[in-house]
Amino acid sequence: MALHMGTELPSLEGATQWLNGGPLHRQELTGKPTLIHFWAVSCHLCKETMPTVNRWRDTYQPLGLQVIAVHMPRSQEDTATEAVQEAIQRYQLTQPVAIDNQHAVKRAFANEFVPAFYLFDAQGYLRHFQAGDRGLRMVERRIRRLLDLPEEDATEG
Repeated sequence: MALHMGTELPSLEGATQWLNGGPLHRQELTGKPTLIHFWAVSCHLCKETMPTVNRWRDTYQPLGLQVIAVHMPRSQEDTATEAVQEAIQRYQLTQPVAIDNQHAVKRAFANEFVPAFYLFDAQGYLRHFQAGDRGLRMVERRIRRLLDLPEEDATEG
């Protein structure tokens, strides 16, 4: 069953590996808005949205947003850590990346999609969910709202 608005941030426990920091635990993430971004190396849409996610990270992290990527493999080939590390370099991911080869984080979030964006408020409650490459403007609007920034400056990524 999918997460409902207002659901508490699920556990990130069970990731098979963390890159660029981590492991991160739910209690460490409260106090600031958090964007959890699910992606896969075999996902073309994920690759297309990476520049937008990076722009959000670079623009809003200094203002308090925490960005965490979760690599959710869609096939056995996606579980190759070397390919994930190569993609992290190629797409300039500097945020913590949980590699979820056993799908523990996927199950905790009841997530079936890549790319998928889960935005939690500073208290750790889900305030927005978006899947796919459509609706990125809405994700950014919600980020700006959680950071108490004017919405009119949000741009399509």
